[in-house]
Amino acid sequence: MSADEARQMLEGMLISPPPVSGADRISALPDNVLQDILSLLPAQEAVRTCVLARSWRHLWRSITSLRILSPNTTWYDILSDDPEPARDLWKFVDNLLNLRDKRTELHTLEIKFGQFSEEDLPYVSLWIRSAVMCKVSSLTFHHIGPYLCLDGLHLASRHLRTVDLASVALEDSFLDFASCPAVEDFKLHECKICFLGISSSSLKHLSITGCIFCPHDSRRRLHVSAPSLASLKLDGLIGIAPIFENMLLLEMACVSLGDQGADFCCNDFKSGILCGADNACPTCADYPGDYVLLAAISSARHLELISKPENFIFARDLEHRPIFSNVKTLLLNEYWCEAPGCGRLARVLKNSPVLEKLTLELFSEGPNHKIEMKGSYRTMEGPPAISEHLKIVEVKCNAVDKRILEVLKFLRAFNIRFGSE
Repeated sequence: MSADEARQMLEGMLISPPPVSGADRISALPDNVLQDILSLLPAQEAVRTCVLARSWRHLWRSITSLRILSPNTTWYDILSDDPEPARDLWKFVDNLLNLRDKRTELHTLEIKFGQFSEEDLPYVSLWIRSAVMCKVSSLTFHHIGPYLCLDGLHLASRHLRTVDLASVALEDSFLDFASCPAVEDFKLHECKICFLGISSSSLKHLSITGCIFCPHDSRRRLHVSAPSLASLKLDGLIGIAPIFENMLLLEMACVSLGDQGADFCCNDFKSGILCGADNACPTCADYPGDYVLLAAISSARHLELISKPENFIFARDLEHRPIFSNVKTLLLNEYWCEAPGCGRLARVLKNSPVLEKLTLELFSEGPNHKIEMKGSYRTMEGPPAISEHLKIVEVKCNAVDKRILEVLKFLRAFNIRFGSE
């Protein structure tokens, strides 16, 4: 049940005329059911139900989820930045946490505000500490505006399972995964990441989107060790890409290396050809000796790999010849079809033995593409050059120009046919 559905349920049952018996149908529900319904509402609305009837007076004190939103906003609209209503809400939150029944464990704390400043940090720290003391399992903190530094706050909880943060600056001291052994879901959106490591045996889902990596040593990479990871999303990163250790349980990885990353080749702008390991330009020379991404995510069953042409990470990783032993669905962009001869795509196809579906989004970011072509692999005599399991090949673009024709020609060489061919 969503927050809107819970709100409609309350309004409908309380406004409609009572039955002849005079019974209050909703109040007749068990307290734990009513508290579950109230937990779906923003905290302000949940507290207001105390005036409905005597039996409702203290129900809000024992709800298991607190969802605190900016004034005059909808569930996901957190753009309000009016300071006066916000400060009134801070007082409300302080009272809410003080008056809440401390014997009831808190499953979810969700804070979504329009904007905070550094002077508001004591409020935020107090709220999060109170939630941790109440054994919170899911913590969300979002705000719009400059990065809010949470360096003075140290999370340590064996109950915490989900951490979802937006527009915060994070140092090493904020989240020590060794002190949070149950964390399974970690999401960072438009955050400033100043720490150098994520090491967790419990982490299953990691999402880092629109974040800037700025460690104190600008050329050191974030190192991620998460052997239990099942899903990974990296998108819109600013700075150098993180290094991942092998993740043998990985099911899905979506990695997009955009034009704001720092792993770009200086020579690419001059010649259109990325540096190799020898005689590398200054930025390519910072590539580590082993690999950064591909080998670590090669065990995934579903892969989306997007990159801008000037980024050298995937190209250099391919030199180590990773084997995509489990991948069944694969989405790539034009980066993999660069000349000469779509060499990157060829290497990936030859090293994906169980691939079933290949999607190429060429010079078109979508989700709507003007042209979509569907083809399939046809078995050839002799040992197959690519996966015999490849049933679907999709090419999506906005126009069939010379670049697209070259890719189609390459695919035909592997006996991949489109339409009536």
